[in-house]
Amino acid sequence: MGAHRTSLTAQLFRRMPVGRRPQTEGGLKRTIGLVQLVGFGVGATVGTGIFFVLTEAVPVAGPGVVVSFVIAAVTAGLTALCYAELAGSVPVSGSSYSYAYATLGEVVAMVVAACLLLEYGVSASAVAVGWSEYLNQLLDNLFGVRIPHALSYAPEADGVVNLPAMVLVALCAMLLIRGASESATVNTIMVGIKVGVLILFIAIAATGWNSDNLSDFAPFGVAGIQAASATIFFSYIGLDAVSTAGDEVKDPARTMPRAIILSLIIVSTLYVAVAVTAVAAQPWEDFEGQQAGLAQILEDVTGSTWPSTVLAAGAVISIFSITLVVMYGQTRILFTMGRDRMLPPIFARVNPRTLTPIPNTIIVAVVVAVIAGLVPLNWLLDTVSIGTLVAFMVVSLGVIILRRRAPDLERSFKVPLYPVLPLLSIAACLYVISGLALVTWIVFLIWVAVVLAFYFAYGFRRSTLRQDVDDEEVAP
Repeated sequence: MGAHRTSLTAQLFRRMPVGRRPQTEGGLKRTIGLVQLVGFGVGATVGTGIFFVLTEAVPVAGPGVVVSFVIAAVTAGLTALCYAELAGSVPVSGSSYSYAYATLGEVVAMVVAACLLLEYGVSASAVAVGWSEYLNQLLDNLFGVRIPHALSYAPEADGVVNLPAMVLVALCAMLLIRGASESATVNTIMVGIKVGVLILFIAIAATGWNSDNLSDFAPFGVAGIQAASATIFFSYIGLDAVSTAGDEVKDPARTMPRAIILSLIIVSTLYVAVAVTAVAAQPWEDFEGQQAGLAQILEDVTGSTWPSTVLAAGAVISIFSITLVVMYGQTRILFTMGRDRMLPPIFARVNPRTLTPIPNTIIVAVVVAVIAGLVPLNWLLDTVSIGTLVAFMVVSLGVIILRRRAPDLERSFKVPLYPVLPLLSIAACLYVISGLALVTWIVFLIWVAVVLAFYFAYGFRRSTLRQDVDDEEVAP
C-alpha cells in the first residue's frame, strides 16, 4: 500500500493524459475523411435553425433576428477556433467531454458530459419533432393528405404522440448500426441536397423583398435580439458534432480543425442569408405559430405550390441528416464515457462485424424517440442552448489551460490572437446565456445535479484513472 491515499480533491480533478488511447483492436475504425467530416458539421447544423427555429425566434426579436443570427455566428466562430485547436491537440472522440477531462479534470468533465447529453439527446428529439411539420406539408402538397394531428403532435400540443418523429429516430438508428462510413456517405449526399434547397429559397424569397417588412426592425429592443440569439444558438451544435468523431477520422489532428472551420463558414453564410430574405419577404408578425414556415413563405411569394413542395422535401431530407449526425455524436460521447468507465461497459461495447456501438445506439434511439414523441418543441430549444453554451465555454477555457500546462504540445492548429479570442469566446457565451429564462437555468441545474449524483455513485470509484492509481498503489 502506498504511503498515503490520494486526496479527494486530487481524485475529483484527475486529468486524462493528452494523446491517450491509440487505436486498439476491437475499437472504432478510421474511415471518415475531410469531405465527410465537413458534411457532419454542416449536416448537424444547417437546417436545425433555419427550417423551424425562425418561428420561435422572429416573434421574440422581429426583423432584428438577423442581428441575433450574427451574434450567434460570431459566438460560434470564436468557439469554433478553440474547438479547432483542441481537436488538433486532443484528437479523440468525446468532444468537449474529452477536452475537459484532459484540461480541467474528471468532475468538470462530468458537468460537461451533462451539458452534452442535453445538447445532443434533447436536440435530436427537438429536430425530430420539427420533421413531422415538413413531412405533413410535403404530403399535403403532393397527395393532398396529412398525418392526423393526434399522431403528429405531443400531448402538450393537443396530440397523442408525434409518430413521424419516432419513426425518423428509428430510421437513423438503423443506419448508424450499419456503420459510420455508410452513415457519413448518406449524410454527405443529404447535405448537398439541403444546401441546394436553401440556395433556392434565398433566390426565390429575394424576389419577394419588401423593405416595409424591415421598417420596425427591433420591436422588442436589444433584449429581444439577445433572447432570440440564445434560442438560435441551438442551431450551432454541428460544430461540436465534428469533434465527436475523433476516433473514426483519418489523420484527425489535421482533418478535424479544417472541418470545423469550413463547417462554420458554410453554416454562417447560409444562416444569415436565409434569415435576411425570410424577414424581408414576410411581415415578422406572421412567423409566430407558423408551421413549415420557409415553405409557406415561398408559396406566398410565388403564388404556386411547387417551390414550397421542393423546400418541404429538402427540409424532410435535411432534418433526417441533422437527426442522424446528432444521434451519432451522442453515441460516440457515451462510447467514450463508457471506455473511461464513467458509464456502464455496455456503452463501450463495439460489434465486431459492423465496428459500431450497437447497444449504445439502441439505448440512445429509445430515449430520443420517447422525448421526440411526447415533448413539444418549444420546451426543448432553450434547454439545448444552455448545454451547448456551457460546453463551449469549457472548450475556450481548456485552450488557455492547455497552453499553460503543455506549452510544447504539438498543435496542428493554434487560435490566433491568443489569449484574446478564447477570452472573447467565453465573454460572448456569457452574454448569450444571460438571455435565457430562469426556468431554463433551474432545469439545467437540476439535470447537472442528477448527473453528478450518478458520478459519485458510479463513475468516481470505477473511473479508468482511479483504477490506474489503485494499481500503482498496490504495486510492489
